[in-house]
Amino acid sequence: MDYDDAYANVPHIPDGESYPPRWAAEAAAFREARATDRNDLGVSYGDTPRQAYDLFRPETAPKGTLVFVHGGYWLRFDRSYWSHLATGALARGWSVAMPSYDLCPDVRIAGITTQVARAIQNIAESEPGPLTLAGHSAGGHLVSRMIQPGLLPIDVTDRITTITPISPVSDLRPLLHTAMNAQFQLTEDTATAESPALMTERLDIPTHIWVGADERPVFLDQARWQADAWSCPLRIDKGRHHFDIIDALKDPVSPLMRDILG
Repeated sequence: MDYDDAYANVPHIPDGESYPPRWAAEAAAFREARATDRNDLGVSYGDTPRQAYDLFRPETAPKGTLVFVHGGYWLRFDRSYWSHLATGALARGWSVAMPSYDLCPDVRIAGITTQVARAIQNIAESEPGPLTLAGHSAGGHLVSRMIQPGLLPIDVTDRITTITPISPVSDLRPLLHTAMNAQFQLTEDTATAESPALMTERLDIPTHIWVGADERPVFLDQARWQADAWSCPLRIDKGRHHFDIIDALKDPVSPLMRDILG
């Protein structure tokens, strides 16, 4: 198998290069259009500039908080690309928090996992009510890791109602064979330790895994591996690929949002 091609999304999605600038533009327009007193932008949770999150609140008292963790192979992007994806949850009366985190090779994937846990703990301390976690691609890996006992305090995990990994990377061992590993610097041991599909101990939190029917075969495999290992539902979204599956986050009544918020 050519692992670099197997795990490449852009070359296999029509007009794939256009998605990141479109995401950034739509996210910026969303932030510009919202009343500033309902946005808390750049809230620090750590000691580097990227360790910060944006928080968007609905017009009424929040029912809870959705934490959305972005993807990008732990190598690219930040919270500023995804603000518009808060639309669906906000329409349902939920706040939405979107953290950034440091990227490889400045930090290892295990370090990113720790940063995301710290972000969620910080969010939980400031925002009352239930929490639900969703993440896309590498973000799907990161929210899945939060279910490991001891990674988050019990008073935080007791408030998490659901976890929704979207197109997650659940077994990191295949990435050892990609050129990206020059930046990840994974070993067999660290890849195993960071793989949700291989986690032997997990908290009992309802999980729904989503993947696009038109995604690369390896992402369908990754989703199935985790769903099988966790004995949790797997939703295969017809007609969706790795980049447009997250569009459903903008629709308050989409099946994806129903899984996330109930």
